[in-house]
Amino acid sequence: MTNRRDFIKQSSAIVAGGFLCGNLLPACQNRQPIRIPVKDVLVPLPAGQVRLQGYLDKIINTCCDNWNKGDVPYEETVEFFRTGRKQFALGEMWGKLVRSGSLFYRYTADPELKTILDAAVADILSTQRPNGSISCVPPEQQPETSDLWERTYVLIALQDYYDYVEQKPEILESMKRQVDCLISQIGKPPKTRIIDVGWSHGGFGKNHIESSTLLEPVVRLYKMTGEKRYLDFAEYIVSEGGCLEANLFEAAYNNVPPYKMCEIYPKAYEMTSLFEGLAEFYRCTDNHYYKQCTLNFFESVRKHEITIIGNGGADQPYHPTVAGEAWGNAAIEQTNPNMTRMMETCTGVTWMKYCSHLLRLEGNPQCAGEIEKYVYNGLIGAMRPDGRGFSYVNLLNGVKTNDHGWGWEFDSRYGGKLHVTCCNLNGPEGLAYIPYIAVMYEPDSQNPAYVINLYNAATVKTKTPKGKPLTLDVVTDFPKSGHVIIKVNIEKSEEFTLKLNIPSWSENTRLAGENLPLLPVPQPGKYAEIKRKWQPGDEISLALDMRCKLIDAPKGGSTPNSDRYKALRYGPLILCRNSETDPDYDKPVTIIADEDGFVAAKQTIIADDSFAFEVPTTTGSIKLYPYAHVNGWNGAKIQTWLPTP
Repeated sequence: MTNRRDFIKQSSAIVAGGFLCGNLLPACQNRQPIRIPVKDVLVPLPAGQVRLQGYLDKIINTCCDNWNKGDVPYEETVEFFRTGRKQFALGEMWGKLVRSGSLFYRYTADPELKTILDAAVADILSTQRPNGSISCVPPEQQPETSDLWERTYVLIALQDYYDYVEQKPEILESMKRQVDCLISQIGKPPKTRIIDVGWSHGGFGKNHIESSTLLEPVVRLYKMTGEKRYLDFAEYIVSEGGCLEANLFEAAYNNVPPYKMCEIYPKAYEMTSLFEGLAEFYRCTDNHYYKQCTLNFFESVRKHEITIIGNGGADQPYHPTVAGEAWGNAAIEQTNPNMTRMMETCTGVTWMKYCSHLLRLEGNPQCAGEIEKYVYNGLIGAMRPDGRGFSYVNLLNGVKTNDHGWGWEFDSRYGGKLHVTCCNLNGPEGLAYIPYIAVMYEPDSQNPAYVINLYNAATVKTKTPKGKPLTLDVVTDFPKSGHVIIKVNIEKSEEFTLKLNIPSWSENTRLAGENLPLLPVPQPGKYAEIKRKWQPGDEISLALDMRCKLIDAPKGGSTPNSDRYKALRYGPLILCRNSETDPDYDKPVTIIADEDGFVAAKQTIIADDSFAFEVPTTTGSIKLYPYAHVNGWNGAKIQTWLPTP
């Protein structure tokens, strides 16, 4: 059986310029490809073609080396399927480990990582029960509490391994047996309705959103096999509305704010995961009602929930009992001083992936902007400096990180106990996803384009639309500065388009290139499209507007006098005061800014990838640090929303 890269090479009949067409997918070996009705506007470049350097690459490898190849307990998480779990949902852990590991392998092709993943997959397949399930509970108790949620993650991980590591026939056969078992158990009466089983109950009420997240792997299995019963099963899941107490798809269609889409426990992570499945379902059905649902959900979350660091959800003021894991109108409430938990890492990573779905479906640069905001602030800001885990939730004011939440303690390979949570298993997937969307391809037959969504030093080795070698070198120290040079290396001249994401925060972007006439005027929040007959050695110079700027606090929430808070942004980076270096970190201050809100801040370099800013105030200068760079694991406090006198 060939692996993913070999399959891409062999599939010349459905390749345009070296890329799999967005609406034509392999069913499995020895089957004809099935046609997917909705074609993605943007597609990821094949594995291995995007190689980051510097800042993001260092962070990705630190996490992969010290966590996915280091401390995490693959074998122990499989034991939950052999001997039973000690508490609900522990069966998700194996799936999250292998899912992020498979995406890391797509980027690194690391043979040591592949050996680890091969063993983990073989181990989980050995637990498959006679009825076809891979479950933590025996067949006579299925489905039960978190059973469907756990089986969902087994499927997703096996699908990611199959797509990104190696296409082993026994994996595809196992996945079919698993879903066939689910079809025999879940459905209209006398089967068990999918919204009648779940673990979100008790003091939180009942809604069981998590069970319906099964939608995504079921649709993906249909795309792999072309077997209609899987699409029929997905249609059944959608027909139940995703929630016991409300139809979440109808709510999204009607633009109901996320924190009101179900009054009891509107769990942000699971709801976003459900809509990931709906995006996949729309691809396979071309039902425009569901397309509108996915678009509305994106806009509604962006408007009501996403804070200045790119994540959402909060405990106050609407859902104080759910540990900061529910939607809570956080975009408006983010200055609320009563918040103790907000912005679960699971939520941020799933939001990032959901934005990726719409980026691929629509080619909307706003989706790339949301991903950038989270990557450079909330995601990196949640990671331990050594890469060994992620914060469960994050705060904007107070102690930034908090590892307390759902999870389990294992024996650490390095001695002592290792507390593993859902969030420090999900965080690595966010990092592994960065190369997947950093540079993409738009296979438009009339105007094929290479699309740069994230700015980080990189080398992209791909092919031109005519199949000739093409290397794009992205030379930059971003986010330290906004200077970017893109070098186009081709053997002979050829016409195609480069699309450069101009971030919405870059108000005055400059674009230049020697012997490149008629360059577009960059507009914030849009792609700058450069279509030309490129010559060997062409270069583009991009100067992003990285000036520090004051941000006004949102108005209309429950925070008294919210308009007295300000935040400071440098390029995509949100800055904060740090109690370790500033005893007055939370005291009122008036920052000196011009009439447009720009601040004459002076950058000081602390280390290779770490820097701070001396910021002028009416009482002298203060030092602010990028949110992502502050070490929140030693109890130090931060102030991101700065109070004014």
